[in-house]
Amino acid sequence: MASSSEPLPGTSDLWDAEIGDWLALEAAARRVFSAYGYGELRTPVFERTEVFVRSLGDETEVVQKEMYTFADRGGRSLTLRPEGTAGVIRAVANSGLGQGDEKRVFYMGPMFRGERPAAGRRRQFHQVGVEAVGPRDPVLDAECIAMFVQFLDEIGVSGARVQLNTRGLGEDRARVAAALREFFAPRVGEMCEDCQRRLDTNVLRMLDCKAEGCRGIVAAAPDMIDLVGDESREFFGRVCRCLDQLGVDYELAPRLVRGLDYYIHTVFEVTHSGLGAQDALAGGGRYSIVPPGATKPVDGVGFAAGMERLLMARQSLGVAVPPRAEADVYVVSLGEASVAPGLVLARDLRQAGLGLRVRAETAGRSMKAQMRTANRLGARLVLIQGESELAAGEVVCKNMASSEQVTVARAAVVAWLRENA
Repeated sequence: MASSSEPLPGTSDLWDAEIGDWLALEAAARRVFSAYGYGELRTPVFERTEVFVRSLGDETEVVQKEMYTFADRGGRSLTLRPEGTAGVIRAVANSGLGQGDEKRVFYMGPMFRGERPAAGRRRQFHQVGVEAVGPRDPVLDAECIAMFVQFLDEIGVSGARVQLNTRGLGEDRARVAAALREFFAPRVGEMCEDCQRRLDTNVLRMLDCKAEGCRGIVAAAPDMIDLVGDESREFFGRVCRCLDQLGVDYELAPRLVRGLDYYIHTVFEVTHSGLGAQDALAGGGRYSIVPPGATKPVDGVGFAAGMERLLMARQSLGVAVPPRAEADVYVVSLGEASVAPGLVLARDLRQAGLGLRVRAETAGRSMKAQMRTANRLGARLVLIQGESELAAGEVVCKNMASSEQVTVARAAVVAWLRENA
C-alpha cells in the first residue's frame, strides 16, 4: 500500500536536479515561438465543464472517461483542463477578435486526465502548445508544422516522424460518415464495444481506436482524402506543397483523424521511436470551435506536445542537461563572529550578476563540517573567512576539484570569481 507521503499515482514531485531539462524545453519554446510572432498566454487550470464538452465533443474519449470534473460551492460544474486549446479559444473569444484578425499565442503548463498511468503518461502531465487563431489559411497550417519541427531541432530531438492527413470540412462529414459506416457495418461485430457504439454515434472516432483487435480492420478503411470534397482536397494539397517548399519531411497518414471533434482540414501527429510502443510525441491541426456563449465559430491551427514525452525522447537520444549542483559557491565562516560577514559576502556575490548559486554558513560549525556540506551541495568553489581574514580584509578562495587555494582581497572577490568561477 502506498504511503500517504507519496505523490498520488500518475503524479510526481519534480526536484531541482530535474528542473534543468524542463527549463531547457521552456526556454527553447519561448525562443522559437516568439520568433514566429507568438506571445505567451496563461489560462486557468480549471474552467466551466462546458468549455471542454462543447469544444472536444461529448463522444470523445477525453470527455467520456478522462476528465476530472467537480461541482463548486455554487453548484457549477467545473473541470480541470485536460488539454490547452479549449481554454485558449475561450480566452481569445473573451478578449474580442475582429473579422479577419489573427491572434498567435503559446502556452505551457499542467493538464489533468484520469487515464491509466504509464511511461510518459501521467494524470497530471504538462504540455507546451501553440494556437494561431484567425482566417483559414493552408500556408499557416504548414508554417505551424514547420515551427514545431524547428522546435524539435532546437531541443535536440532528431528522428521524429511527421504524419499528415485531412479531416475535410464540416460539409464533408455526412458523406465521409456514410462511406465509413458502409465499410465498418459488416465488420463491427469483430470490433470493441466502443467502436460498436461509435458506428452510430461518431463513426470517425472508429479510425482513432487503439484497441489491438480493431487496428487491422481500421487499416483497411477508405482513405479520408478520397472521401472529402474538392475544396478540402485543394486545401490539403496547398498544405503539402508549402511543407515541401519549407523542406519539412512528412508522411501521408490517410486514416489519421485525431481524437477530438473540433478538427477540420489539416491534422497531424509527430511520433518518435524513443518513446516505445506508444510513440506519439505531439499532435495538432486546424479546428473550428464555437466557445460557450458564442454563436460564431473561432477558427485556428495549433499543436500540443507532452513535455514529459519530449524529455523521454531527448533522453533516448542521450540529450540532457547535466544535473545542476545545489550550490556553485559555498561561503565558509569560521567562528561566530564570521557568520554575519559571511552572509554579507554571499549577498554581494548574488547581487553581482554572476549567475552563481551561493550558499553561506549560518551556524558557525567546524571547518570540517562546513567542507562536508560544501562537497554534498556540489560547490565548485569555497570562500573561507575567519577572524584573521576579516581583520586583513581578505578571503581564501579554494577550488574543490584541484584543492588549490589563493588569498584574495575582499574587495576583489567578485572580479576573481568572474575570471575563475
